[in-house]
Amino acid sequence: MTSKTHYHRHISRDNHVGSTIFDPACIDQVLDFYCCFRGYAAHHEEESFDAFNTRYVGFFDAVEDLFELQRGLNNCFAYDLVPSPEVIESALRASRRVNDYSTAVRIFEGIKQKVENENQYKQYVDALKGVREELGIQLKEELYSA
Repeated sequence: MTSKTHYHRHISRDNHVGSTIFDPACIDQVLDFYCCFRGYAAHHEEESFDAFNTRYVGFFDAVEDLFELQRGLNNCFAYDLVPSPEVIESALRASRRVNDYSTAVRIFEGIKQKVENENQYKQYVDALKGVREELGIQLKEELYSA
């Protein structure tokens, strides 16, 4: 027997102790087989930016608790794009609805990390100024500069 072969002790249904030869090469073949299935199962259709926005606005409008909000934010910010101001507004309203001010502030920190430059961040801040004032949300820069 090769050094790769291992013995696996098992107890059968009728309580007899026996040995089974366990070959790791077989496991590799089985894992390769399942990885192929996983690859096919993981394929998703391309989603347009408008469909993405509609999906996440609807998601954040329906959020009822903090866990759900934070899970949605993690998923939304994981994409290789910056969410639209409409999505951000919906997320901000959801954070205030579940009474979590810190998440509302952190949403802007997430935007700052996602955009390419400071000018784009300023555009988001300006576009969401009315919502920020309505909900009483300050930026991190405003909180720590005072």
